[in-house]
Amino acid sequence: MTRSTDSDYLDRLIDTDALRRYLETTLGPADRLETEYHQEGQSNETLFLQWGDRDLVLRRPPAGATADSAHDVLREYRVIEALQDADVPVPRTVASCDDHGVIGADFYVMERCRGDVIRDEEPDRFGEPRYRQLVADRFIDTIADIHEIDPAAVGLDDLGHPDGYTERQIERWTDQLEWAFERTERERSVPLLREIADWLAANVPEEYDHTLVHGDYKLDNVMFAPGGGRDASPNERASDAREQSPEIEAVFDWELCTRGDPAMDLGWMLVYWPDPGDPEFEGQLFPQFLVRDGYPTRRELVDRYEDQTGRTFDHHRFYRTFGVFKMASACEMMYRRYLEGNANNETYPLMERRVPRLAERADRIRTGDEPL
Repeated sequence: MTRSTDSDYLDRLIDTDALRRYLETTLGPADRLETEYHQEGQSNETLFLQWGDRDLVLRRPPAGATADSAHDVLREYRVIEALQDADVPVPRTVASCDDHGVIGADFYVMERCRGDVIRDEEPDRFGEPRYRQLVADRFIDTIADIHEIDPAAVGLDDLGHPDGYTERQIERWTDQLEWAFERTERERSVPLLREIADWLAANVPEEYDHTLVHGDYKLDNVMFAPGGGRDASPNERASDAREQSPEIEAVFDWELCTRGDPAMDLGWMLVYWPDPGDPEFEGQLFPQFLVRDGYPTRRELVDRYEDQTGRTFDHHRFYRTFGVFKMASACEMMYRRYLEGNANNETYPLMERRVPRLAERADRIRTGDEPL
């Protein structure tokens, strides 16, 4: 999904002179500052920075009014900082800033990672069944590793409130949907989403585990290392990449991370993992190549997770229905931002039709017509 690079919108994201002064004070002087707007993703804004000979990344909220809790970049920075030495790959942090006098919003800077983010198509080097299985294995093993982290051991034992987490997630995304509806219902309404919200609120599991949860775990929020893996030497990485086992370089987009119900991560992750025979969905929101020979089914992904963690994915219709409902709410927020002129993304106007289709999919899952 590609964002337009309209200069007026980019000017709202960053004040280059102010950023230069901040970087000089924080990191020391450099002979050049170059910025590049990253044109993928749908959450916080990402800009690549060249500060002297350092390759950096700046993360900040989108311009304009948003539901604030959905774009908490300083929370994201805190989590990534806490996980620097954990058994989960994350980018190296550099600095964070809550002074809106610099670029008009909270932001942070991290080192830039290199590798493959699998979004619309698989890399050629993974285009064989044996590598596809390994990609899926690394992907599911990493979320299992996240759920096995002891929050206290990494200084995140005060992050969020795990009791009542699932109930609050339903309330939160229902509230954000209603925030979006305040504007979008002037164009068209999606009453089925309110019906699904009521069903979710009435069907929360009575008990669930408490772990660290990512909050937005999906295939295009991880980066696979160049050939040879993240710890390989340059010579090893330069060898035939197709003969290298896929390894995850970094997990991104931690702004929704908290302590809560790990099954919520699974329900969200599975929204983006199609099975052969699934109904076609207009607009290719989901990576259709995942049905090729070698990639596991949703059920097989869950089986591996259960083997890795010892947990069982009970109440999967609830969690998968919530995953689609959450996506529909997020997409409706994008549609409001488009209608109000606070986004410059060519996909946002398409949400007028996509959100009703997502509501239909959530309904199919809750009624059992799209099984695990």
